[in-house]
Amino acid sequence: MPKISNQKIEKISEQILFYLYNIFPKQVFTVDVARETARDEEFIKRLLEDLKKQELVVKINKNPKGIQYSRRLRWRISNKTYETYKNISKLKN
Repeated sequence: MPKISNQKIEKISEQILFYLYNIFPKQVFTVDVARETARDEEFIKRLLEDLKKQELVVKINKNPKGIQYSRRLRWRISNKTYETYKNISKLKN
């Protein structure tokens, strides 16, 4: 399989952030993000983990009842990133 360039990885990461911004504050599973971006789930999980290290997304590993997920992860955009996107969209209008 050919290696994906850093430029394409950045574009896909932007797509992920834009998707999470549009559905904020909803929290979605990795599979939903992968389905939305038409990419492999493991690849998207790796990108989400990288975005988490940059504090752009938040990983949720417990269900609403407080029970830890054994295999699944949910994600949402961080509050700081959401505010940044919101301010940028206001400037464009």
